Amino acid sequence: MSTGVASHSPKLAESLFSLKDKTAIVTGAAASGIGYAIVEILAEAGANVAIIYNSNKMAIEGAKNIEKTYGVKCSAYRVDIIKQQEVEDTISQVVKDFNGRLDVFVANSGMVWSEGAAIDSSVAHYHEVMSTNLDGVYYCARAAGQHWRRQATEKTTITGTSLTNFRCGKFVATASMSGHIVNIPHIQAAYNVSKAGVLHLCKSLAVEWAGFARANSVSPGYVESGLTGSAPDDIKQLLSEKTPMQRIGHPDELKGAYLYLASDASSFTTGADIIVDGGYCLL
Repeated sequence: MSTGVASHSPKLAESLFSLKDKTAIVTGAAASGIGYAIVEILAEAGANVAIIYNSNKMAIEGAKNIEKTYGVKCSAYRVDIIKQQEVEDTISQVVKDFNGRLDVFVANSGMVWSEGAAIDSSVAHYHEVMSTNLDGVYYCARAAGQHWRRQATEKTTITGTSLTNFRCGKFVATASMSGHIVNIPHIQAAYNVSKAGVLHLCKSLAVEWAGFARANSVSPGYVESGLTGSAPDDIKQLLSEKTPMQRIGHPDELKGAYLYLASDASSFTTGADIIVDGGYCLL
């Protein structure tokens, strides 16, 4: 009796999560933090990874370290994520440099809100945050999606050779628990809106791209990285007390979520968001 579920040959867990010989791009990655943790896990799974950075030149050394540690190709490219043509040109260059293919794109670039209440803030800062956190993700998705659509249709690399081991593109955006809730004590209306926009963008793309790519997101909570990582101990203690697990997270604790969405382990997952916040959103 048929179950209505497509049959598949058994796979080992290792093969489900393998990214061997595939090409990944990660934005907002240097030599530490969430972005670098993502690069590490994708490289450990076998992917060749291009790091996209803006101002932190430590990304160059980070790429060299990834190559040495994991034995994959890894290079750093400087890009201003809010400049659409620059984003598009760089992604195309990465595809040319990395065997003519693109398999995974992780849009991780973002910036925090730093001007308090919206009513007293500058419109310039609002545009800066929205451009970086939402427009930049849109530009990346648009450019990556064009490559995936072509690859799925032509079944070749950009140089015309047969494209092997490609099922569909995988787009993963870093959203935030702040896209789900108004987390206090932070006052950051524009940041919250930008991340909520990322969530809905990925859901919308999941429908549009169903024939050639999947789009998902990860929503971190308070993590020992960026603004939270540099916060005074008393602030970290306050944030820990507001989290059911009674601590803030570490970038390494996000690796599993990103690898799942970047690999064939999530082959029937699209338009989803994985909240990794120690339970913060539950309260």
